[in-house]
Amino acid sequence: MMKNRPKGLAIAAVLAFTLAGCATRTVPPDLAAAPDTIASPYVMGPGDTLSIFVYRAPELSAADLPVRPDGLISLPLVPDIQVAGRTSSQLARDIEERLKSYIRDPLVTVMVRGFQGLPSRQIRVIGEATQPMGMPFREGLTVLDVMIGARGLTRYAAGNRAEIIRREPSMASQVIPVRLNDLLRAGDVSQDVAMRPGDTLVIPQGWF
Repeated sequence: MMKNRPKGLAIAAVLAFTLAGCATRTVPPDLAAAPDTIASPYVMGPGDTLSIFVYRAPELSAADLPVRPDGLISLPLVPDIQVAGRTSSQLARDIEERLKSYIRDPLVTVMVRGFQGLPSRQIRVIGEATQPMGMPFREGLTVLDVMIGARGLTRYAAGNRAEIIRREPSMASQVIPVRLNDLLRAGDVSQDVAMRPGDTLVIPQGWF
């Protein structure tokens, strides 16, 4: 009978397997991520921070401009511009159209410096995470990515009783169990569920 491997080697093997991307992971078919496709453009929302550059008109440019809670921004000569629900290129073209009344052939570049996104597309983590938070959804986001952003579990978390609350348009909410302790401490990648826009990860407190 083979001797047990040292604990350090076993842990290292789990970490290497996890970081390698786990090409053989098994996720329930209804929860699996969609096949890789070209990522959709980022849609801006309240709380984002923008830098707007107007070529040959620095006095009309703006750095670190926050998107207001109403989804608008204001620039010199162009007040109250709708940002929420648009991409940076769509916003740039809109600003150019508005500036045509003041300058000839305006050329505008919009860069997103800080990301929040539309509330309906954010992922939220509540309960016994080290850092409960909201984060913008991106293509390919999984539970493991979310837990890295939330800095793991608190000492009081009942990680294996965690749930994802998923709200689909025109459908009743789904409750998807996820065993975070098994994922984070035992390397069980079958629990690395693909996240969807608007998901909320709820981590309950354990009973002591």
